[in-house]
Amino acid sequence: MMVIINIDYKKGKKMIKTPYPDNFDELRAEVRADGLLDRVPIRGSIEMVGVIIAIIVALKTSPFWNPILLGLFMTIIFTRAVFISHDILHTQYFKSKKLSFKLSYPFSAIILSNSSSWWDYKHNVNHHTYCNIIEKDEDIRALDGTFTNDKYRGNSEFIKKYKYIIFWGSMFFMNFAFIAQSYAFVLRRKLYGEFALMLLHWPIIWGTIFYQLPFIDALIVFLVLNFTLSPWLAFGFITNHLGCEVSEEKEGKKLSWMELQMRGSRSLSGGYFIHWLYGGLNTQIEHHLFPKAPRFNLLKVQRITKKFAKKHNLFYFETTPIEAYIQINNALKLYR
Repeated sequence: MMVIINIDYKKGKKMIKTPYPDNFDELRAEVRADGLLDRVPIRGSIEMVGVIIAIIVALKTSPFWNPILLGLFMTIIFTRAVFISHDILHTQYFKSKKLSFKLSYPFSAIILSNSSSWWDYKHNVNHHTYCNIIEKDEDIRALDGTFTNDKYRGNSEFIKKYKYIIFWGSMFFMNFAFIAQSYAFVLRRKLYGEFALMLLHWPIIWGTIFYQLPFIDALIVFLVLNFTLSPWLAFGFITNHLGCEVSEEKEGKKLSWMELQMRGSRSLSGGYFIHWLYGGLNTQIEHHLFPKAPRFNLLKVQRITKKFAKKHNLFYFETTPIEAYIQINNALKLYR
């Protein structure tokens, strides 16, 4: 029996956790019996159409808005586009992967100027398959391996001195980082058709805004959107796995699917508002156990999963959002 020793970032000490029983089939059967794994093509389509209508309305009526309010309204539209694209690519709405890819393009490529192919490879293939496995999951290797372990953590004097400024400051530039990574990926893979769709973002969204509004007003909209969208997404994404348990590939391969996903993920408490704000990623444990479960069902899946974990005495990592940020900051301190 393998025993894993990890650091409790909340309490700043080591803790020992014994392996989980391999009884995921029991949990999955219960979730499936309640219909919570069924795809939601109608509800998903309604949300998709709603976002498309909202962006058309925003662009058509932009001269009548206060630029700050327009930027905030568009931020809400853009965050919904992110969550829709994420859900579509997990085939939560439609079974066909090919159809899902095509339907994701209006949201990822045109509204966001992001690559569905990049996200699918980075997030769906690597991250979900190798959750918090250091050698495979690039998300936790950020900032010179700060969130990995002593073996993989770097030793940069510059990062030691400015790590808090670098990490928390980068939260306000995530949207630009996503665009840059998307462009690099599609050009490296020679996905020129998708690249062309991504380039349409600029004339359709920003060409319209800068054509219809005075330059200063259009610039305000651009800045307000990007510097609210970035932290909204970033402060949501970092709670999912940073400061959670990590494992090296040799250890990770010995873990069952359920154990790997539950050890490396953190869910957030807070109910329906938090669920809307975080786009369902607050139920991260459930999303990783059942990536095809529709976001609309995840709170119900969470109740079943927590009850199941309690019944079998399984470690279930849930905190408030504030506690998660404190734990992440405590993990930053280990880079020294």
